[in-house]
Amino acid sequence: MSTGNRNASAGRLLVAAGQADVRLTLKEKFEAWGHEVTLVPDLQLLGELLQRNDFDLSAIVHDPESMNGIEFMEELPDDGSRNKIIIIAENGTIEDAVRAMQLGARDFLANPWNSDKINCSIRQHLGSRKGGSANALPRSRPGALKSASSSRDQYTIISCSQVMKKMLAQARSVAPSRATVLIQGESGTGKELMARFIHNCSDRADKPFVAMNCAALPENLLESELFGHEKGAFSGALNRKPGKFELADGGTLLLDEVTEMALPLQAKLLRVLQEREVDRVGGTRPVKVDVRIIATTNRDLPRAVSDGKFRNDLYYRLNVIPFVLPALRERPEDIPVLAEHFLQFFVQEYGKNGTKFAKGVIEELENRQWPGNIREIRNLIERGVLLAEDGEITLKDLLGDNDLAGGHGGPQDPSVKLPPDVFKLSELERETIKRALTKTGGNRTHASKLLGISVRTLRNKIAEYRQIGLVL
Repeated sequence: MSTGNRNASAGRLLVAAGQADVRLTLKEKFEAWGHEVTLVPDLQLLGELLQRNDFDLSAIVHDPESMNGIEFMEELPDDGSRNKIIIIAENGTIEDAVRAMQLGARDFLANPWNSDKINCSIRQHLGSRKGGSANALPRSRPGALKSASSSRDQYTIISCSQVMKKMLAQARSVAPSRATVLIQGESGTGKELMARFIHNCSDRADKPFVAMNCAALPENLLESELFGHEKGAFSGALNRKPGKFELADGGTLLLDEVTEMALPLQAKLLRVLQEREVDRVGGTRPVKVDVRIIATTNRDLPRAVSDGKFRNDLYYRLNVIPFVLPALRERPEDIPVLAEHFLQFFVQEYGKNGTKFAKGVIEELENRQWPGNIREIRNLIERGVLLAEDGEITLKDLLGDNDLAGGHGGPQDPSVKLPPDVFKLSELERETIKRALTKTGGNRTHASKLLGISVRTLRNKIAEYRQIGLVL
């Protein structure tokens, strides 16, 4: 067992498993990581212990036959206790994972799982107490549930997508190293969340995580913010000020929108990466720093390099461990999970208990293109919760009157006409489907109604066309 595992913040854990050897194995591991462990042989006892509110986190080894953690969570009252449960699945399915997250589980670890995955999950949710761990809040304290949800919403990645699961597994594996990470992806895909995930899974988890938006300040101010300055270095520099690198010493520095950094600053950043020391503005000697760099961008970095807007040598320095986050439209299975997650969060945030989605709303959300990705769906659900009447969120609450017919991020062109010389039924079918999709702005639900077929049939047709290289 590596000594790095002992750096996780200690907590009081409940471990429930149907098999004694599994309980004892987990107990040995958790205690080696510094936690205080209580073993629970059955779910009835677990429920009684949870009511005492004496524990920070519960780990349930889920097995549909011997210890069904999902059914147990369904029977728990909605009093915050679900937010303190990690499901470790011996035999789990994607449906189990979705249901567990809908019920509010802190995490769902499916086979193959190992010590590192479990340790990373515990670190993420017990984490650094200085960072405001949700589990550090007692359930009986006023506002605790809201604070727990706020922390979870801000720092937890919600996904049941196989693509994201693989990416998170890779992130866990590289987290303990000090290698520089480059995270690319469209705006709203969760690049900062991924950066925090890596930090929380590393041996720097109890050290500072400092974020700096490189597009937020002009070049001269950004240099001072990053590298710090000495007293009198420029007009208004009344005192010595440490920069973000020094503030992140021992921890992680996130350089958000790194492609917006001016070329002269890129040269200074390259030197910091090479020498691991910074020169304060107006300083006379370098300052040593131990910082793990994570950079993010929503731009095409290779193109920025070829256009002369980003240094080639800096690109290779940053691109040691690359991650490209998929857009939400590329992982549609996450849409209902995220919708339910944000619904629960904003229902608690605004005290609108009992609010739910009206029939057909989730299906409509699944059919949208989400150009703004996770940020867009989050904002849309917040709006829906605030505008909902009679405890139901309708499409009108979410989209408004002007967006009900489209809003899929694609242009609407109802003037598309079938070619006059097309007679093959397969081509007529394809052109008709294309026309319906264009007319409805890509809305498959509305397009299927125009075509007189089910949404499932339309999806199958689109999938067939994609298999032969056709994109409607």
